[in-house]
Amino acid sequence: MRINLPNQITLARLVLVVLFVALLSCFEAAHLPEQRWLLQVGFWVFLVAALGDVLDGLVARMLRSVTSFGRILDPVVDKVMVCGAFLLFASPHFWDAGHNLNLTGVHPWMVIVILTRELLVSAVRSHAEAEGQEFGALWVGKLKMFIQSGTVCVILAHLAWQLDALTPVRTACVWLTVVFTALSAVSYVHRARAFLLTGAALGAPPAAAPPSEGSRSS
Repeated sequence: MRINLPNQITLARLVLVVLFVALLSCFEAAHLPEQRWLLQVGFWVFLVAALGDVLDGLVARMLRSVTSFGRILDPVVDKVMVCGAFLLFASPHFWDAGHNLNLTGVHPWMVIVILTRELLVSAVRSHAEAEGQEFGALWVGKLKMFIQSGTVCVILAHLAWQLDALTPVRTACVWLTVVFTALSAVSYVHRARAFLLTGAALGAPPAAAPPSEGSRSS
């Protein structure tokens, strides 16, 4: 199978995501001063991977190169990238035992909200694709992805460069992410209900129309 340019970019993003997760997995809050470089490198790796999400969609639209492989792979990479980041943020890797607090401000229940939303949408999308129907992202899903990615960058920048002025911004971003992720789940549940009842995704184009590559994001 020939892998087109947009899918090559997506696969490159997957490699970056694996590197990002590896970097954060090596970090320990107890060694923050000497391990800030891990977070600094992780910040830039994540940022490039996030920008790649925009790039692969633009390239696909310009080349009119849309594949079912790309529609499936792109959301998977997005979810691994975001969910991996928040899972690690709530893990013992970022727990400061000396001050008895999490350095990121991300709590386990917040991660559960994010994971539930992502798994729910993935399940519905898989069912829709299996039925031959497009289940692309709503605008609220794209905005959710932007907010989540922005929050990850803010958290990493706050810790990596010791930017104490970002503390209130970081807290606000974390809560905004949780609230907006929950709200976006409601939109997708409504759409999923319409799909399950009618056998077609709400607002989807006619079956003869080619799907838009812009719907590859989560």
